Order: sequence, then structure tokens, then C-alpha cells
Amino acid sequence: MAVIKSISAKSVNGKHEILLRYKSGKFASRAKSGIFTLPNWFDFVVGNKSETPYKGKRVITDEIKQTQSFHEQQKIKLSELEALINETSKTAERNIPEWFVDCVDKYYQRGKYTPKAEQPKQTFFDTFEEFLIKHPLSEVRRKNFRVVYRVLKRFEMYICKTDRERRNFKLELGGITPDTLQAFSDFLKKEHELFHTLPELYEHIPEYHEQKPRGQNTVNDIFKKLRTFFLWCYRHNKTQNRPFDSFKIDECVYGTPFYITIDERNTLYKLDLTSRPELETQRDIFVFQCLVGCRVSDLYSFTKANVISDAIEYIARKTKDSKPITVRVPLNSIAKEILDKYADFEGKTLLPFISQQKYNVAIKKAFELAGITRSVIICDPLTRENVIRPINEVASSHLARRCFVGNMYKKAKDQNLVAALSGHKQNSKAFARYREIDEEMKRELVSLIE
Repeated sequence: MAVIKSISAKSVNGKHEILLRYKSGKFASRAKSGIFTLPNWFDFVVGNKSETPYKGKRVITDEIKQTQSFHEQQKIKLSELEALINETSKTAERNIPEWFVDCVDKYYQRGKYTPKAEQPKQTFFDTFEEFLIKHPLSEVRRKNFRVVYRVLKRFEMYICKTDRERRNFKLELGGITPDTLQAFSDFLKKEHELFHTLPELYEHIPEYHEQKPRGQNTVNDIFKKLRTFFLWCYRHNKTQNRPFDSFKIDECVYGTPFYITIDERNTLYKLDLTSRPELETQRDIFVFQCLVGCRVSDLYSFTKANVISDAIEYIARKTKDSKPITVRVPLNSIAKEILDKYADFEGKTLLPFISQQKYNVAIKKAFELAGITRSVIICDPLTRENVIRPINEVASSHLARRCFVGNMYKKAKDQNLVAALSGHKQNSKAFARYREIDEEMKRELVSLIE
């Protein structure tokens, strides 16, 4: 009978051991294989699927190549072990269950592979991989943590290449100090220069886009993610080191929120773009987003199933990992009109979405053609100084969410009521960035005490 494979619930270095079970008649025995895999590679390693989880990816990084190579070796090992078990079973004494376990030991005594007991100590990046598997993260946040993983890899390589006294430098959980974090902060702020002066960093650990200067808010976000990783390590007894206890993460600085008015939104919607149908579609999607107020990640996840009784209903992705918030936004006449316009769209999504990058480009162009070019004050992410820019040059998908929240708050003047429609958590600090206490509202408030 063929060997039955399953996967252990426990993990080592973020990977799970494949468990073996052999049954023939009344005889049954189990054994640990000593072969490990990531859960999403299990079907490939045991032969249930011939395709790897990376099939179809346009960019195959060194990290992907290493993972793929490891699992191809594991597949070969499992195939050889299974062949040995089947061969041994022909002459084994079936009333001695130990033969099955002994067979696994015999396989490793060949000296071809390193037994589990001799596996190397878990490294910093092994632990990071385990964190990505075990810590509850949405797919978007897992990708964001992957960015941090890669930049840490480049930082390690950068130290090796630029510091003669630390040519063998390795990041270690117990060895990271506030000084290490400060050096990492300096690296983050100048990495865009290294993209050209040390291109080998990106040959080994590539990014999908050319590096640009990072603002302090972006640096802060990277450090918050790294702090989350260290807190997880501390709670799971991976280390007693707490470097962030003595390292302060700067406060994020945001400019005064700006958003388009209802009149500007309607002007944009009424703009005749029949000669440019692709741009017209993206304009319609932006207006629809203005009317439902969702984040772009939620918008792109919508299907026709999200339309329930003349309303959009969804679980805000940013809350899925903590306390999920179900958001229900009734559709007004314009939103219904847009959905009716694309009712014949046969794609899997609710509307004909394109990449988020191209969507943002289309929004800027539609603003320009609609004549919505007034100046707004924004906070420069690099200098943290206020600068004046035409609104069409800084428009993006998130402006639709601000349009929804800002105009709604101006009408309702109730943060909790608006938050129920926007998907913000109650008393969210972020909410303040989406609303503006303008002169009209101030006059109305003052009139209350006449």
C-alpha cells in the first residue's frame, strides 16, 4: 500500500515536518520523515501537484529561487524515502511495527542528508520567516512585512561590503541594539543613492521598483513593523532582547487634509470622456469610490456578491486581523447608475479595475481634463514642510476616501456615525486626518451660543 503523507501542526524554523503513515491490512505504523516544508508547498513536495506556488510570477527573485530549490530537494528526498519504504515492506516482518520507523533511520544513515537533530541554529531571517507564517496578517500586510524583510537583508549585506571590520556581519536577534537600529535608520534614508552606487545589493535582493528617497513617515512605518516583529519574538521566547525600549520612533507628521467638494466630484462625473473610454471607466470607478468611501484595497476586492439590497457590504481588510468591522454603505442614485452602466462586465470583480498605479495616473488625468486644478497645501514627505501643489498633481485613489469622509462629516458632524460608514474603528486617531474643521463649520458652531 502507498505511504500516506500529512503535515505536522508544529513548526521548526517556520517549516512543518511531513508525517508518514503506512497501513496494510491490520498492520499500521507512523513515523516522522525528517523532511520539512512550508505549508503552501506541501502538495508540491508530496506530489499532489506538479506546479510550484510561484508558477506564473513575472519576477522570480533570489529569495523565490532559494525557496523553490529547497522544496525541489525535499521532493526528491521524500520520493527516495517512499521508494525505500515500499521496497523494505516486501520483506519486513509485519508484526514488528518498528520496521517502519527503522526504515526512516536507515535512509538517513546513508549519509546523503542532514538529520533533523543536526539542523543549523535558527537565524534572524529564519525567525522572521516563522513570524510571517504564524503571526496573523492580511495578505497586504504580509507583503508589506516582506518589504521590511528584504530591506533588512540589504542592510546586512551593505554592512559587510562597506565596513572592513564587519565583513562577516550577521543580524542576530540578541545582538541588535539601539545603535544597530540607528545605523539601519541611516541606511533607509540613503538607500535610494545605493541603488546606483551599490547595484549588487539589488541583484541579490531586488525590489520591483527603483528606490526613491524615503520620507520620515515611511521610515517610521518600517520601524513600527520591525518593532512588531521583536515584540512577537519576545512573547514567543525567541529572544529576551528588547532594543526598542531604548530607541524612540519619531512621530508621524501629516499635512492638513484636503478633499474635493461634492460640486467638484459631480463636475468630474459629468465630464464627457466618450472619446477616451478607458479613462472614462477609471473616472467612473473613482466617483463610485467617492460614494462608498472604502480603501482602495477593499474596492479592488469587491465582486457582485458585495452588493446586497441596494448597498455595498464588506469587511474592512485593515480590521480583519483584530476585530473585524462589517461595513454597510447604502448606494445613492449615482452609485447605482455607475453599477448599472457596467452591469454587463463579465470579470470576477465588481468593476473593470486596472493596476492601482495606473488607476492613480488615470485619476490625475481626469482631474486635469475636468479643470479641477486648484492649489492645495500638502506636507512634503521628505522635508516635512508645507508646499503648494495643484490638486490634480497629487490626486490619488485615497482622495476618494477623503472626499467621502470629509463631506460626510461636514454634513453630519458626528465622527462615530461617519466612522460606521467608512470602516474606521471607533475613536480612531487616523480619522482626524480625513476631516477638516472649516470656516463654515466654525461659524455654525459659534451661532449655537448666540
